[in-house]
Amino acid sequence: MPRFITLVILVLSLGACSSVSVSDYRTFEPTFEVEEFFQGTLTAHGVVKNRSGKVIRTFSADIDAQWRDGIGTLDEDFVFNDGEQQKRIWTLTPRGDGSYTGTAGDVTGEGLLTQAGNSVFLDYTLQVPYRGDTIDVRVDDRMYLLTPDLLINESKMRKFGVRVGEILLVIQRVPGGA
Repeated sequence: MPRFITLVILVLSLGACSSVSVSDYRTFEPTFEVEEFFQGTLTAHGVVKNRSGKVIRTFSADIDAQWRDGIGTLDEDFVFNDGEQQKRIWTLTPRGDGSYTGTAGDVTGEGLLTQAGNSVFLDYTLQVPYRGDTIDVRVDDRMYLLTPDLLINESKMRKFGVRVGEILLVIQRVPGGA
């Protein structure tokens, strides 16, 4: 009998740890339409945290988002508080099922962007500079639309399944920037 109780507790614990899916947000509003929000000029402001949760950097970014022939381009220019500048250009390609494939120069392979309700999840592997080289870090990127012009983005970064950092940011559409 004690083994049975232990098994039941284990099964219930594993069920409680199930991951959150983008579909859990399908009834949340406003509805996040990827091709509408990521169109025109946007700004971003955020923080980078280390693995213990301490803020180690802040940044701002200007984003030029355009769609041509059904393909989206997000041209992102980052400026960090220590003066470092980075550029990332995302290409978003619809997959026909409501999801998108995302690629960028510092992304290994393709990312998968899925949308439901007010949320977009983007999973990808980012090449991060480290000690004169780069390492691949898995990024679980989750965006939540708060208003038609404002979203919150949280990114959890992992290496070998271990959390190595986090990014929190807000992205806002610039009025008249379409």
